[in-house]
Amino acid sequence: MTDFRDEVIEATDVMDPQRQQHLRSVGMLSYILHAVVAIGAVLPGVQASVFLLLVAVVVDLVKRDEAAGTWQASHFSWRLRSVVWAGVLYLLTSPLWLLLVVPGWIAWGLISIWFLYRVLRGWVAMNAGRSMPV
Repeated sequence: MTDFRDEVIEATDVMDPQRQQHLRSVGMLSYILHAVVAIGAVLPGVQASVFLLLVAVVVDLVKRDEAAGTWQASHFSWRLRSVVWAGVLYLLTSPLWLLLVVPGWIAWGLISIWFLYRVLRGWVAMNAGRSMPV
């Protein structure tokens, strides 16, 4: 007896190679843009433009439907969730900057490290051809 999930996986594995390569290229571009922003957020004095992050988010939103039903769809969701959660965490911890600089700096530093971890974890999984947890 075959499991329904096996049938879904088999159906998504038989994908047009050009479409698969296109989605992989889009994913690479998005992960690169996310990584530049994440590294800039972690390193003091190196600030990448928020514009790069916005470009990455727009690319993910526009191309997400093309990846529907493939293992790469999980990467689009992974990247978008990472940005949304980081944004929410930055907003929630922004009052710490009013107390003193140090609590805000520590909180935002930890959020930035977490965001960089998410970007790198997703990038490594995509290179290995693995989907991300949903």
